[in-house]
Amino acid sequence: MSSRVLVTGAGGMLGQDVVRAARAAGLEPVALPRAELDVTDADAVAAALARARADAVVNCAAWTDVDGAEADPDGARAVNATAPGVLARAAADAGARLVHVSTDYVFDGDRPADAAPYVESDATGPRSVYGATKLEGEQAVAAAGGSHAIVRTSWLFGVGGANFAATMLRLAAERDELSVVTDQVGFPTATAHLAPALVSLAAGEARAAEGIVHVAGGGEPCSWNAFATEIFRQADVACRVLPCTTAEMPRPAPRPAFSALVSERDDAPRLPRWQEGLSDFLHARKVTA
Repeated sequence: MSSRVLVTGAGGMLGQDVVRAARAAGLEPVALPRAELDVTDADAVAAALARARADAVVNCAAWTDVDGAEADPDGARAVNATAPGVLARAAADAGARLVHVSTDYVFDGDRPADAAPYVESDATGPRSVYGATKLEGEQAVAAAGGSHAIVRTSWLFGVGGANFAATMLRLAAERDELSVVTDQVGFPTATAHLAPALVSLAAGEARAAEGIVHVAGGGEPCSWNAFATEIFRQADVACRVLPCTTAEMPRPAPRPAFSALVSERDDAPRLPRWQEGLSDFLHARKVTA
């Protein structure tokens, strides 16, 4: 009988790809979207784990509205900090391994654009409510004491939800030029590439990896401006990408200026170059259109 993997937040962009990746790996996914499981409810989580009889849990449930978190810190904390602790304790009690998804926003981003990327042992220093609550979630998972991997990733894009790449393509259909920031640098990560890595950490070859693991798109880091330029190049879209700064486009939540992630661990999954992830994303959009 195949191993069962419970996927929380299964209706989201990443969750959908994790469910697909679990099936592709010969596992039996138990997909629970937000409407079917309140991850902040300890009794509901324990009951869901008992019903699923899962060997592992991949937590894709998260408050991802970075600016909205500034206006509703309690709401963000419930999903990003309290819920991971609830899941981790329930998984530990059930003897199930937990793979929890975290973010590059746990770092302050003060490094220059040509600096070395952040590794797992680097000091954290979140500057936004979103980043702070995600760091609290990491700490809650670690404190629960069960088998776990905390996967920090960045700049997610995929076919199953709203994301930067999809937004750029939509706006390019309406405008001849777009201004995109040049002073935020990181690694774009295709959810279709991240999802198999999460499944491997949950119930596959990378299952032995414990603690914090950085998993993001490979290659060289880029700015959002460079990412947009590559999106239009690969999609053969005629839209000029103009440079601008973060200061020229203020947002409620501060963004880390540099948040490129790589792993210093030999047991961390490695993803293809982010440009390959973009190519796969664009192909998948055509297939599902």
